[in-house]
Amino acid sequence: MSRTIAIVEDEPAIRQNYAEALTRQGYAVDQYADRQSALSAFGKRLPDLALLDIGLKNDVDGGFELCRNLRALSPNLPIIFLTARDSDLDTISGLRLGADDYLTKDISIPNLCARISAFFRRLDLSKQPQQAEELIQRGPLTLDMNRFAVRWHDQLLELTLTEFWIVHTLSLHPGHVKNRDQLMKDARIVVDDATITSHIKRIRNKFLKLDPGFDHIDTVYGMGYRWVEKNN
Repeated sequence: MSRTIAIVEDEPAIRQNYAEALTRQGYAVDQYADRQSALSAFGKRLPDLALLDIGLKNDVDGGFELCRNLRALSPNLPIIFLTARDSDLDTISGLRLGADDYLTKDISIPNLCARISAFFRRLDLSKQPQQAEELIQRGPLTLDMNRFAVRWHDQLLELTLTEFWIVHTLSLHPGHVKNRDQLMKDARIVVDDATITSHIKRIRNKFLKLDPGFDHIDTVYGMGYRWVEKNN
């Protein structure tokens, strides 16, 4: 059964171009021109991955609102912004709302398809029976590799797919500094430094909502990030 990708894009020619390219890759593609039609369809059935533009006709930030709606419907659904808006503010806003990646429309079709394929590989890996340790325990942190779930002090932490793999990568070897390239490789993503930074900030904020004293992710300036075990 083919995966379904939803494209929410208000420009018909651009939308059709992406749809044709993804169809050639073997995906089923649903197309939407505005937030309301997409949201109505998502309420009945979620896609396997969503590609969102930000500006949707007269709905200037419609893609941001749609991302918020989608993330409320599913914490793990891969969401990628694909937009002409390239400011740092827009990028950070998109990632803070729960998107897994933020791309601009100058990205090549082969690059876009490769990123989408990487997201689906991560989903498949998360569903495979674990041959190694199924539960990873690091003090008050528990990662359930079968259920793709994270708990902190036994409280469920809602993470996106990308956030889960970043936490997994950092906590697997406490004290080891992971640079951007290592995080990209282990989390199976291709992003820039600013995007990694935004993901780390969002992850920290989620922990802080559960535990205001959380300080287990250290920034090692000029090098990367590490998970620090402390007495809790």
